[in-house]
Amino acid sequence: MRPDAAVARALLVAAAVLAAATGAWAQPQPAGIEACTVCHGAGGNSPSPAIPSIAGQPRQFIENQLVLIREGLRDVPAMKAVMGGMNDAEIVALATHFAAQPALPPPGPVDAAKYAAGAAVSARALCGTCHLPGYVGQQQVPRLARQHELYLAVTMKMYRDAPAPGRDTAMSAALYGLKDGELEALAHYLAHQGK
Repeated sequence: MRPDAAVARALLVAAAVLAAATGAWAQPQPAGIEACTVCHGAGGNSPSPAIPSIAGQPRQFIENQLVLIREGLRDVPAMKAVMGGMNDAEIVALATHFAAQPALPPPGPVDAAKYAAGAAVSARALCGTCHLPGYVGQQQVPRLARQHELYLAVTMKMYRDAPAPGRDTAMSAALYGLKDGELEALAHYLAHQGK
């Protein structure tokens, strides 16, 4: 190999290593991702216990929720401006991105008594049937494991008491008759799954 060809090859290899290290050749982020991470956190792991983490949610579930919000069938005021001009391909890209992110465990210790009470409620309510035994969700059914405990408790109470348009009414039936304390124990149990 000629000296100038060897130098050129070495420079190309160095440029490739540098580009890989700096992310210059990384896949572009989906459109709208910055707006999502403002509330739902880096990688879709929400820093706020009142806002759901979307990391690791089933892709189809995320897609469906985004379409419902965009079309005004599910009212989430904070997301209206973000979703208004988003097309189907952008929604699929966002859903694919967040579905591939790891769901981080929630902070805080496990309360053994509350956890056991929540396990009993889950068994009676058959939560693992639709959400799967590990509560990881599937297709149109959300992941509950590692979700914020407060978000789960508030959402389950809403399903039980006054389900909003665009929400699955099967959940209202599944939670019917459960007391607040039972829902709080169930939320604690689900939040600490896979920890």
